[in-house]
Amino acid sequence: MTDLSERWPLADLPDLRDALLAAYADPNRGYHDTRHLIEVLDRLDDLARAGVSFDATVAALAAWFHDAVYDGERDAEERSAVWAEEALASTPYAAEVARLVRLTETHDPAAEDTAGQALCDADLAILASSSERYDAYVTGVRRDYAHLSDPDFANGREAVLHDLAGRDRLFHTAYAREAWEPAARANLARELAGLP
Repeated sequence: MTDLSERWPLADLPDLRDALLAAYADPNRGYHDTRHLIEVLDRLDDLARAGVSFDATVAALAAWFHDAVYDGERDAEERSAVWAEEALASTPYAAEVARLVRLTETHDPAAEDTAGQALCDADLAILASSSERYDAYVTGVRRDYAHLSDPDFANGREAVLHDLAGRDRLFHTAYAREAWEPAARANLARELAGLP
């Protein structure tokens, strides 16, 4: 794998790249860290290779910003989107990147929103990972929410899992539905079955 800094799409804004890398590398983060950013970028590459049509620069920037702020609080996506709007104000990408970042709050893009579908699918692709990686993801998420009591976290996690499992489809692109949906459903069912 190439150095993550080489995957930054705006060569003329290296200071912004470095600020984002520092945010993802915060040692207080659990799952929403540099590894997650790499995985989202990798899944966007998978989707592009599979023929999903989206603006690669915009999607990559949205991936970089989608968890730029992550502290376990409810408005992290909004704060990440605002950072994107402000930091990218001198570029033609600010509004669209911020819109895409906001979509990662619900992962519910419109049917015609191919960029939103690609980003949301790439972000949720962790659900389809190997059981070992999925378990590490769950552990990381718990660490991200370390400020919550065990019962509060368990209640919140159960609500998230039921929301995801109750959706007609987890993924929006045809490729992701075929390649990732079965494994994701199996992981969700396994985690739900293990809840107290």
